[in-house]
Amino acid sequence: MPDYPVLMHTAVDATDCRGLAEFYRQLLGLRYRPGDEIPADGRDDDPDWLVLVDSAGHRVLAFQQVPELARPTWPGHEMPKQMHHDFRVPSLGDLHRHRQRAEELGATLLYDRTGDEAEPLFVLADPAGHPFCLLVSAG
Repeated sequence: MPDYPVLMHTAVDATDCRGLAEFYRQLLGLRYRPGDEIPADGRDDDPDWLVLVDSAGHRVLAFQQVPELARPTWPGHEMPKQMHHDFRVPSLGDLHRHRQRAEELGATLLYDRTGDEAEPLFVLADPAGHPFCLLVSAG
Protein backbone atom coordinates (compact mmCIF):
# COMPACT_ATOMS: atom_id res chain seq x y z
CA MET A 1 0.00 0.00 0.00
CA PRO A 2 1.57 3.37 -1.01
CA ASP A 3 2.14 6.05 1.62
CA TYR A 4 0.71 8.72 -0.69
CA PRO A 5 -2.25 9.02 -3.05
CA VAL A 6 -1.43 8.00 -6.61
CA LEU A 7 -2.49 10.19 -9.53
CA MET A 8 -4.97 8.22 -11.62
CA HIS A 9 -5.32 10.65 -14.51
CA THR A 10 -5.94 14.31 -15.25
CA ALA A 11 -9.56 15.09 -16.10
CA VAL A 12 -10.33 17.81 -18.62
CA ASP A 13 -13.72 19.44 -19.15
CA ALA A 14 -14.91 19.59 -22.76
CA THR A 15 -17.99 20.66 -24.68
CA ASP A 16 -17.07 17.97 -27.26
CA CYS A 17 -15.90 15.07 -25.12
CA ARG A 18 -15.15 12.67 -28.00
CA GLY A 19 -13.56 15.35 -30.18
CA LEU A 20 -11.11 16.45 -27.50
CA ALA A 21 -10.34 12.86 -26.49
CA GLU A 22 -9.61 12.05 -30.14
CA PHE A 23 -7.24 15.03 -30.41
CA TYR A 24 -5.16 13.86 -27.44
CA ARG A 25 -5.42 10.18 -28.42
CA GLN A 26 -3.83 10.93 -31.76
CA LEU A 27 -1.37 13.56 -30.49
CA LEU A 28 0.02 11.34 -27.72
CA GLY A 29 -0.43 7.86 -29.23
CA LEU A 30 -2.84 6.78 -26.49
CA ARG A 31 -5.84 4.45 -26.70
CA TYR A 32 -9.26 4.32 -25.11
CA ARG A 33 -9.83 2.20 -22.03
CA PRO A 34 -11.99 -0.83 -22.80
CA GLY A 35 -15.59 0.26 -23.31
CA ASP A 36 -14.75 3.84 -24.31
CA GLU A 37 -13.75 3.10 -27.91
CA ILE A 38 -15.78 4.50 -30.79
CA PRO A 39 -18.48 1.87 -31.44
CA ALA A 40 -18.08 -0.17 -34.63
CA ASP A 41 -21.46 1.06 -35.88
CA GLY A 42 -20.24 4.67 -35.57
CA ARG A 43 -23.05 5.69 -33.19
CA ASP A 44 -21.35 7.38 -30.27
CA ASP A 45 -24.41 8.32 -28.15
CA ASP A 46 -22.74 11.51 -26.89
CA PRO A 47 -20.36 10.13 -24.24
CA ASP A 48 -20.03 12.22 -21.10
CA TRP A 49 -16.85 10.59 -19.71
CA LEU A 50 -13.96 9.05 -21.64
CA VAL A 51 -10.59 7.79 -20.44
CA LEU A 52 -7.36 7.44 -22.41
CA VAL A 53 -4.67 4.98 -21.35
CA ASP A 54 -1.05 4.36 -22.34
CA SER A 55 0.29 1.18 -23.94
CA ALA A 56 0.53 -0.49 -20.49
CA GLY A 57 -3.12 0.33 -19.73
CA HIS A 58 -2.35 3.09 -17.21
CA ARG A 59 -4.79 6.00 -17.18
CA VAL A 60 -3.38 9.25 -18.55
CA LEU A 61 -6.24 11.63 -19.37
CA ALA A 62 -10.00 11.67 -18.86
CA PHE A 63 -12.56 13.92 -20.53
CA GLN A 64 -15.84 15.02 -19.01
CA GLN A 65 -18.66 16.50 -21.06
CA VAL A 66 -19.89 19.90 -19.84
CA PRO A 67 -22.69 21.99 -21.40
CA GLU A 68 -20.53 25.11 -21.82
CA LEU A 69 -16.97 26.14 -21.18
CA ALA A 70 -15.37 29.55 -21.53
CA ARG A 71 -12.31 29.37 -23.77
CA PRO A 72 -9.07 30.45 -22.01
CA THR A 73 -7.62 33.73 -23.31
CA TRP A 74 -3.94 33.04 -22.50
CA PRO A 75 -1.69 34.99 -22.59
CA GLY A 76 -4.39 37.45 -21.53
CA HIS A 77 -6.05 37.08 -18.15
CA GLU A 78 -9.70 37.74 -19.00
CA MET A 79 -10.30 33.96 -18.80
CA PRO A 80 -7.35 32.20 -17.10
CA LYS A 81 -6.01 28.94 -18.43
CA GLN A 82 -6.45 27.36 -14.95
CA MET A 83 -4.08 24.51 -15.86
CA HIS A 84 -2.03 23.26 -18.75
CA HIS A 85 -0.03 20.21 -19.82
CA ASP A 86 3.70 20.17 -20.59
CA PHE A 87 4.91 17.56 -23.08
CA ARG A 88 8.63 17.04 -23.56
CA VAL A 89 10.42 15.99 -26.74
CA PRO A 90 14.13 15.13 -27.09
CA SER A 91 15.24 17.56 -29.83
CA LEU A 92 14.46 20.78 -31.68
CA GLY A 93 13.66 18.75 -34.80
CA ASP A 94 11.13 16.71 -32.81
CA LEU A 95 9.68 19.92 -31.38
CA HIS A 96 8.93 21.26 -34.87
CA ARG A 97 7.59 17.90 -36.06
CA HIS A 98 5.21 17.58 -33.12
CA ARG A 99 4.03 21.18 -33.50
CA GLN A 100 3.11 20.42 -37.10
CA ARG A 101 1.29 17.22 -36.08
CA ALA A 102 -0.58 19.06 -33.33
CA GLU A 103 -1.70 21.75 -35.77
CA GLU A 104 -2.79 19.12 -38.30
CA LEU A 105 -4.93 17.61 -35.51
CA GLY A 106 -6.58 20.97 -34.75
CA ALA A 107 -4.24 22.79 -32.34
CA THR A 108 -3.42 26.48 -32.78
CA LEU A 109 -0.11 28.16 -32.01
CA LEU A 110 -0.26 30.68 -29.16
CA TYR A 111 3.43 31.37 -28.50
CA ASP A 112 6.77 30.51 -30.11
CA ARG A 113 9.82 30.45 -27.83
CA THR A 114 12.05 28.32 -30.03
CA GLY A 115 14.75 30.99 -29.93
CA ASP A 116 15.42 30.25 -26.25
CA GLU A 117 18.49 28.00 -26.28
CA ALA A 118 17.98 26.89 -22.67
CA GLU A 119 14.43 25.60 -23.18
CA PRO A 120 12.88 26.02 -26.62
CA LEU A 121 9.12 25.57 -26.61
CA PHE A 122 5.81 26.17 -28.30
CA VAL A 123 2.60 26.96 -26.47
CA LEU A 124 -0.39 25.67 -28.39
CA ALA A 125 -4.11 25.46 -27.68
CA ASP A 126 -6.00 22.22 -28.17
CA PRO A 127 -9.27 22.38 -30.16
CA ALA A 128 -11.17 23.39 -26.98
CA GLY A 129 -8.71 26.21 -26.25
CA HIS A 130 -6.77 24.58 -23.38
CA PRO A 131 -3.13 25.71 -23.60
CA PHE A 132 -0.38 23.09 -23.61
CA CYS A 133 3.38 23.26 -24.08
CA LEU A 134 5.69 21.25 -26.29
CA LEU A 135 9.27 21.72 -25.09
CA VAL A 136 12.73 20.29 -25.55
CA SER A 137 13.87 18.63 -22.35
CA ALA A 138 15.94 15.62 -21.34
CA GLY A 139 13.56 14.81 -18.52
